[in-house]
Amino acid sequence: MKLQHARLEAPDRLHLLFSDPPGELSPGDIILAPSVSLHNVVLDGFEAVVTVEPVDLSRRHSVLVRGAGMVPLDIQPLLRALKSDLPLGCLVEDAYYVFRLFAPRAMRVRLHLFEHIEDDIGTQFFLSREENGIWQLSIDRSVNARYYAYSVEGSREPGEHFNSRILIGDPYARAVVTKNTFRHNGRCLLPDHIPAYDWEDDRHVSVDPADLVIYEMHVKDMTAHESSGVPTELAGSYRGLVHPDAKGGIAHLKRLGVNAVELLPSQHYAWIEPPYLHHAGGDIYNDWNPYERNHWGYMTSYFFAPEPRYATRGDQTPGHWNTAAPHHITEFRDMVKALHREGMAVIMDVVYNHTSQYDYQPLKYIDKFCYYRTTPDGHFLESSGCGNDLDSSMPMTRRMIVDSVLFWLEEFHIDGFRFDLAPIIDEDTFREIRERARAIYPDVILIAEPWGGGDYALDRFSDLHYGAWNDIFRNGVKGHEPRDGQGYIFGTWGNSVPEDFGKWMLGSPRDKGGPFRSAKHAVNYLESHDGYTLGDFIRIATGGARPGQRISDFDKHARLTEEQLRIAKLAAVMLLTARGTVMLHAGQEFARSKVIADSGVHDSMPGVIDHNSYEKDDETNWLNYGHREVNRQLFEYYRGLIALRRKFPLLRRAAISQYTFLEPATPVASGFTVRDAKGKQEMAVLVNPNRADAADYHLPAGGEWRVLVNGERAGTRTIGRFDGEQITVPPTQCMVLLRGDS
Repeated sequence: MKLQHARLEAPDRLHLLFSDPPGELSPGDIILAPSVSLHNVVLDGFEAVVTVEPVDLSRRHSVLVRGAGMVPLDIQPLLRALKSDLPLGCLVEDAYYVFRLFAPRAMRVRLHLFEHIEDDIGTQFFLSREENGIWQLSIDRSVNARYYAYSVEGSREPGEHFNSRILIGDPYARAVVTKNTFRHNGRCLLPDHIPAYDWEDDRHVSVDPADLVIYEMHVKDMTAHESSGVPTELAGSYRGLVHPDAKGGIAHLKRLGVNAVELLPSQHYAWIEPPYLHHAGGDIYNDWNPYERNHWGYMTSYFFAPEPRYATRGDQTPGHWNTAAPHHITEFRDMVKALHREGMAVIMDVVYNHTSQYDYQPLKYIDKFCYYRTTPDGHFLESSGCGNDLDSSMPMTRRMIVDSVLFWLEEFHIDGFRFDLAPIIDEDTFREIRERARAIYPDVILIAEPWGGGDYALDRFSDLHYGAWNDIFRNGVKGHEPRDGQGYIFGTWGNSVPEDFGKWMLGSPRDKGGPFRSAKHAVNYLESHDGYTLGDFIRIATGGARPGQRISDFDKHARLTEEQLRIAKLAAVMLLTARGTVMLHAGQEFARSKVIADSGVHDSMPGVIDHNSYEKDDETNWLNYGHREVNRQLFEYYRGLIALRRKFPLLRRAAISQYTFLEPATPVASGFTVRDAKGKQEMAVLVNPNRADAADYHLPAGGEWRVLVNGERAGTRTIGRFDGEQITVPPTQCMVLLRGDS
């Protein structure tokens, strides 16, 4: 007989599982260490139920059974049963501040109040342990303090993160002041110091998924470059993004015509990484990032607070406290309100699959076993690739994620969310998010990045009624690698077959062998924040640039050749005439190139095209609006196609039965016609990616066609007419035709 598993089902009850049914077993045969008194043993087949004195969760225990061996006590069943509906964080209740923290394995929790941000310890108070793992304290609001933090004491056994000497922020804090070091020390603002906000008549912006044209962007990158025309004191900020009298930011978005923006992570994140090539304590040794920055923001520290880097009054000096709070809250809300006034929905890219790695992220120091996925010996699991995966299946972790989504929906008027590495989060959490978010705002936009942790789940997210990034469209149309894995727009089927053209253009529905229940779930895109930009993909694929090549004349490099421009236009036409949601990445509309800037950073490679620029807060990532003028023809082409899509719902709302696909004799060339249900309007989209050969298309008879898009121009105005049943499309060009009602 061998003891196989021991689990704690209740504070005073554990279950033992054996390889064979134990014949006899008494409390004297069992040792629960550290010493815990045992009261009774009841045998039930292969199991034994043991009644004990309440187990101290702050310590790790092992179970020894005489003659059967020893195993660690698994406390996860009990932790999974702990749940509280009490409001968490720092609440205002009449004349009191009420502090509540979920820390079921803590031995002691202290509150630290600070009048000044530089105070080291502050005034200390002990919270009391309540039911279900909650610690609580009420103090009079007249207390002379502005900031607060916690320290948590617990087990010091190997693998634990408890450290009473480390002050941590409140995971439910609405505003946090952090120190500009990689440890990111946090002080939370007490609620009375966060000003009220007048939303005036602001409401959520409702856009049907079929109508969405999303612009994925980084707040700072939109206006940090001098070419944006934003005043220096506002450049790279929330306020700069919505500055009306500039080339960049909101003025650019309005001119382009998009109806939604997707902000790269803007919840408070750890943007400083450990010093390069220096041991920074423990096993922290940064040998991968000479920039010592995490510019994109996929390292969340606080899920309820906006990022202060983008506020105008913050101090980003190394070693200083960034005292932007609470101004950043007001400025974030002002940004949302300004975008709403221009009819743009605001989507947030949110990271709930893992937290920041090297800072004093509070969840790690409150209880890693309650919030994270760990190995049996207490190490973080890292299917996210970021060192620590949150365990969304734990009730209070799930509650925190859902609470965060609802908070941004209600308190910041956010219209939607894109969930990073979504398969790492469990499906029950996504169901609860969907149901509770839609109860508040029925038209909330919910989009998943449908891969992560070794899983790939476009179909599952469609079943959950979420949109999902459609890499089937991306990889088929563009390709997966610019030299050896080119896609359709380069005149090849690549890994695709002719039938795939219809799948792409119909929104990858299940009726055509795709993963989506509805085309509205397909978020079609060709470029996102990671990987090569579409412009650089095209430059490399056509031989205009090489990976690793140093580019000496950036402006010359940025200007597309005639061939590159034609290919970029093909891509734009396919993206903006396909069913499904459309997503553009910032700068795609003028073939933005990410060439590493010479920032004086050791071990950088200035002048080389960047494949992954996550760490660079410099001109590598900042949008250069001078290049919009260099490639003005492409920008106007995108602008015209967005207007075309907006004007003609037929391109995005027709049923599959209304489509007829065309296959000219010229290989690879493809196209389709789509006719409205009443037969009053018909459109034709003709795509010829062949480099050398023209393609002849046979169109249905029935009257004159008007040309709205050709190889030079795109829009809603007639630029030519055609009356016949055969039309020729030149090599590497597209056409969009209209017949009937306009």
